[in-house]
Amino acid sequence: MLLFSVLTAAVAPGVALLTYLYLRDRYEAEPIHMVARMFVLGILVVVPIMVIQRGLQLWLGDHSIVFAFGESAGVEEFVKWFVLYHVIYSHTEFDEPYDGILYAASISLGFATLENVLYAIYSPATFGTLLVRALLPVSGHALFGIMMGYYLGKAKFAPKNKSVYFLGISLLLPILLHGTYDWIMITVKTNWMWFIVPFMIALWVWGLRKMNHANSRSPFRFLVREDEIKL
Repeated sequence: MLLFSVLTAAVAPGVALLTYLYLRDRYEAEPIHMVARMFVLGILVVVPIMVIQRGLQLWLGDHSIVFAFGESAGVEEFVKWFVLYHVIYSHTEFDEPYDGILYAASISLGFATLENVLYAIYSPATFGTLLVRALLPVSGHALFGIMMGYYLGKAKFAPKNKSVYFLGISLLLPILLHGTYDWIMITVKTNWMWFIVPFMIALWVWGLRKMNHANSRSPFRFLVREDEIKL
């Protein structure tokens, strides 16, 4: 019973954030099975990412900058970006800018949810530690996904001469933000909350603005349609 409660607490933040992001899609709700598919893909890439990270750590060592921006953020964000680009970027359901945010956040939250479950199983997990993880790493992955998806959406609907530029930003910006987060957590041993909390607040403000901007560019915004959830 205790294990069930811990696992529920570990899964809940990712599901809650994904539900919130799904409901923020104002004009053309995505099929739930597509969102769930990307969430599951996020879960499935955890093991290959861990294998790659371990190999790089043995090869490059664990210097804080190399680990934060290369072995951790670089590997995780590249693999998520690679899957998104090859699975969803050219899909017919990717038909408005906000869809990039939703699908990128889905794969990011799938990854973060399994990571949170593994932490809950293999580390001493209390309500307090799981709450901190919900507010920091889980929401952090969601925000990195929002940034990735926003610029994937820009690339998808931009003229061809600009799409490569936005695709590059969609990969590099999440790596930079994720690496900065990891670097703070690694190097600031005491009073780290004074650094990470303002960083996360700024990310949330920025992410919400990106979500609003993506919605405002939807080609469906001028259509009168009833609220729907597509199954």
